[in-house]
Amino acid sequence: MTEALFHTDSYLKEFSALVTAVNPETRAVVLERTAFYPGGGGQPCDLGTLALGNTVWQVEKTRKVGADIEHILAASESLPSAGDTLAGTLDWERRYRLMRTHTAMHILCGVIFRDFGAQVTGGDMDIKQARMDFEFESMTRDLVEVIEAAINREVEKDLPLRVRILPREEAFQIPDLIRTKINLLPPGISEVRTVEIVGLDLQADGGTHVHSTKEVGPIRIVDYKSKGKINKRLYVEIE
Repeated sequence: MTEALFHTDSYLKEFSALVTAVNPETRAVVLERTAFYPGGGGQPCDLGTLALGNTVWQVEKTRKVGADIEHILAASESLPSAGDTLAGTLDWERRYRLMRTHTAMHILCGVIFRDFGAQVTGGDMDIKQARMDFEFESMTRDLVEVIEAAINREVEKDLPLRVRILPREEAFQIPDLIRTKINLLPPGISEVRTVEIVGLDLQADGGTHVHSTKEVGPIRIVDYKSKGKINKRLYVEIE
């Protein structure tokens, strides 16, 4: 099992770790621990490098396979070996933008749930832009402007974010912990990671986030669409 360092420290940019497995065919490297987020929940995976001395490999994809996190290396003449200790470095500019975007999505989700009681029916994100679907029967430009103003007030409040890892039974005693229409948490997990925007939002979440809402910066709702009778999509961007 790969230890997910990003679960407790989203700001970790560099780390060292032992190689536990290598697949030459897929160029997949498994480490005992990693700061690379493998993707999931709509958040793209991290990129960066792994190095052994003067040899540097580009990590072109990271993915979760069972309990392991695989780092897919770009084509080169060499691969590390099991037992090597590698130095990992994230593409921090990319990661930080994704962190800000992910937190922006939680601000949007928190405001809409608080003010309208609407659940999330889908979502996806990329660097500095995202989309989220909600259970709304109707959506208008006037309502979009109200929502945009509300989410930016939460940004300006500089609300702190708090991450906790709880036993499953304790976590599911929290009201409205699951904000998605469908519970995406696997039934077999014994611990649940929660991300709280203090005073606004509390959800089960496995992704990476910034320390406070102020770090997100201004959020713009750039478009909206109807995706069904009670399913409306909002498109957001950050600077």
